[in-house]
Amino acid sequence: MRFEFGRYIVVDDDVCHGKPIFRGTRILVSDVIELLAAGISIEEIIRDYYPSLNEDMVREALEWAAKIIRGEHYVKYAKVPA
Repeated sequence: MRFEFGRYIVVDDDVCHGKPIFRGTRILVSDVIELLAAGISIEEIIRDYYPSLNEDMVREALEWAAKIIRGEHYVKYAKVPA
């Protein structure tokens, strides 16, 4: 199953275990959010880590994370067999 959130963020059960990624990449949205939380600027993330991203993509990731925290988007958790 595939879900699209905005222009750049997708969730596809067949890619990266269904974790949110940026469209056309295997870059996890959570990895970019963690870099931002560590104090790395958007410019540095694009230049030094993920040159296939652009500023709009990173900003959409921040907006999407904020919506999840506000309860405007829901994340479905599935039980994974041991």
